[in-house]
Amino acid sequence: MRQAVRCSRFVSLCLIPLFPLLASPAHASGERQLVEAINDYRAQPQRCERRVVRGSTPLALKSNLALPIGYSGGLRERLKAAGYQAVTVRTIRLVGAQDAEEAFDMLQSDYCAALLDNQFADIGVSRARSEWRVVLARPLLDAQLGDGRSASNALLAQVNAARAKPRQCGRQRFAAARPLTWNTALGTAAQRHSRAMANGNYFAHRAPNGDLPADRAWDAGYRGRQIGENIAAGQGSPSKAMAGWLASPGHCANLMNPMFTQVGAAYAANSRSDEGVYWTMLFGAP
Repeated sequence: MRQAVRCSRFVSLCLIPLFPLLASPAHASGERQLVEAINDYRAQPQRCERRVVRGSTPLALKSNLALPIGYSGGLRERLKAAGYQAVTVRTIRLVGAQDAEEAFDMLQSDYCAALLDNQFADIGVSRARSEWRVVLARPLLDAQLGDGRSASNALLAQVNAARAKPRQCGRQRFAAARPLTWNTALGTAAQRHSRAMANGNYFAHRAPNGDLPADRAWDAGYRGRQIGENIAAGQGSPSKAMAGWLASPGHCANLMNPMFTQVGAAYAANSRSDEGVYWTMLFGAP
């Protein structure tokens, strides 16, 4: 059975242990007050660094972003060990603020651009007496990603939109191809492989037990004569995974191959894995 397979790799991180931060109830209340003040500030247009910044979306308070005051290691690695895979992260340390009001005044005065930056979606705050640490971050997975079914539907729509018009994949020119239909067995095989990569922390077409795409499709009940597979890792949405595949000649050729008529696709996430999120798209011809 001929297989058309390609792979690509994007982001690698390493793990380090995390020691939890314990905060008193009074401090925890002050941290929440600071976040409320920051979100009130973001909600309205503000003048910052000689320009007017329009209102920004509120930040979500995340406990796994509350890093110890004295921590000085790698931010992304520490957050990943706490279960938060960050695409963008920044930490701000304040010294001498006796309460949330003073902490906010210091932030507004010296860090207005960071407070108003819409690339950040989440916030963590920790405090030890008059020292504060504020962590601003955006997670790997897009907030609008939705559940597995929504992502699979999005991938099906996007691959068919790509096939609807002629396309150049590297040096190979493809005519528009007929749309693919969803196959449940291929979808099951794709979900199993994405989950195995996420939980097993590997990225490959060949599984640790030696199984290849055709083996996984067969085990899921697919009896087609041809199988192709695209995999990706590190993209936080279906559109980003699809964009990466279309930019790669081999992946693009799989997407446009007129021989394929069926497809199944899925993602799986594990914040403690190297890539955070893993995507699999299986193509078949009955």
